[in-house]
Amino acid sequence: MRMTRYRAVLALLLAACAMPAWANRAAVATAEAHATAAAEEVLRAGGNAVDAAVAAGFALAVTYPEAGNLGGGGLATVWFGGKSYFLDYRERAPHQATATMYLDAKGEPIPNSSTIGARAAGVPGSVAGLYELHHRFGVLPWAHDLAPAITLASRGFVVPPGLADGSADEVTAMKGHTNFADYFRVRAGQRFKQPQLAAVLKRIATEGPDDFYKGRTADLIVKTMRRDHGLIDQADLADYKPVWRTPLEADTDGYHVITAPPPSSGGIALLQLLGMKSVRAADFQGVAPNSADYVHRVAEIEKRVFADRAEYLGDPDFVHVPVAALTDPSYLRARADEIDPKMPTATANVLPGLKEHHQTTHYSVLDRDGNAVAITYTLNDSFGSGAVVRGAGFLLNNEMDDFSIKPGVPNMYGVVGGDANAIAPGKRPLSSMTPTILTKDGHVALVVGTPGGSRIFTTVFQVIANWRDTGLSLKDAVALPRFHHQLLPDSVIYLEPKRTLDASVMQNLTARGYRFEDQGWSMGDVQAISITPEHVEAVSDPRGRGASVVIPKERDCPCASP
Repeated sequence: MRMTRYRAVLALLLAACAMPAWANRAAVATAEAHATAAAEEVLRAGGNAVDAAVAAGFALAVTYPEAGNLGGGGLATVWFGGKSYFLDYRERAPHQATATMYLDAKGEPIPNSSTIGARAAGVPGSVAGLYELHHRFGVLPWAHDLAPAITLASRGFVVPPGLADGSADEVTAMKGHTNFADYFRVRAGQRFKQPQLAAVLKRIATEGPDDFYKGRTADLIVKTMRRDHGLIDQADLADYKPVWRTPLEADTDGYHVITAPPPSSGGIALLQLLGMKSVRAADFQGVAPNSADYVHRVAEIEKRVFADRAEYLGDPDFVHVPVAALTDPSYLRARADEIDPKMPTATANVLPGLKEHHQTTHYSVLDRDGNAVAITYTLNDSFGSGAVVRGAGFLLNNEMDDFSIKPGVPNMYGVVGGDANAIAPGKRPLSSMTPTILTKDGHVALVVGTPGGSRIFTTVFQVIANWRDTGLSLKDAVALPRFHHQLLPDSVIYLEPKRTLDASVMQNLTARGYRFEDQGWSMGDVQAISITPEHVEAVSDPRGRGASVVIPKERDCPCASP
């Protein structure tokens, strides 16, 4: 009997050791250490990936006010129980919004009108979105997931230099325009307590989203709007609902990609980028990342993606978005066939193909059961509109700038749009957010995303290509210098200030007709997790102040990978 029992126990131990790494590990990567710690705390308490994502989202609203938020919105790609899901909790235009609301009497854009102050804000979706995720998938009590954020707001946290520097710049920019300085004038090393925000979080923990959209916090938002000439009213808040959408999915080079559908342009763009690179695989064979030929060929692909983005993409609840046509393999092959592998195509000849700074934040979570969440949420610009809800202590977004204020006029990221993304009451603005999950053989292989405005999907694409196609570790794939081309300005490749291309590469590309511009800010802040049967790696971009952690199973078998 003892021998039989011994053999049974041994068999269980051997089976546990044979399980893939994702069955023995959880992991978190966020843009800020306190948020990572909050997610880890929830995972160790028995929460799943969604519980941890909720905890991280609310913690970021406290400790990463540049982009973490209650007053913004976002997108979530979820892998749960072996199935894919997508939640759109993007901001909506207020009912009083009009297509010409940011234009003067001559029909020209009014400077800063769509980026500064309460009038630049869309109806926030973050609280409703995180609650909806928890309602569907969470296992811990809602209040439990908010507890770390409440503690951080009540007791405070030590301000890091990055937040202090960003806050000082915003105080200067917003002087005379908003009340930003009344709430976020902070210095490095200071313990920053936010009692008004703590009170809001406590009400949300007790009352759920009803407080934010119908209760005391809703009243504070509306009062701020009335005082500061914003458009959001009680009906806008009460009517807000997140939307479950079908994620975009495709197989490419051995992986199954799950990513964001419209109103994000990011998912379509990512599938186009990956698809055209696959079609032209021979052109990339033996070509080193960030070499002159590599940069040129990627720029040519990006050029065509941005031409399609401007023409066809918008909120699918308002306009027809030809998703299937834009991602059809035959269409991508035809677009890729236009590319000269040596010389750039004149911008004027790159037309839509069918015939008929910058702050957001991303975080990635994996739980021990192999469930994963990729969330990108945002205030749009760094610190959003700079307008703070009086008596509540949180910032409002300036997401209205993501609409096409006037067809052909670039937004703050230099991206032009058309009528498909024009402002309309209740409409969601087009986004570049690209929270993405890759699976292989039915298990999660990569969870990835980044901030960066129009640079988001080109950044995600470059990280995936670096990791998948070149054999780089995830850490090295994320750290590699990045570049960006978006059709306009003509032949301009944007570079990062401290991570640039080799001088010989730039000289080669200059001879082909390219120009280079230092965009003045880092390209993205990637938060990613990779999973193989042997290893889990969580990576926070060295460009930011993020933190990542891999969490062992409490009773891990000794032969599991560290």
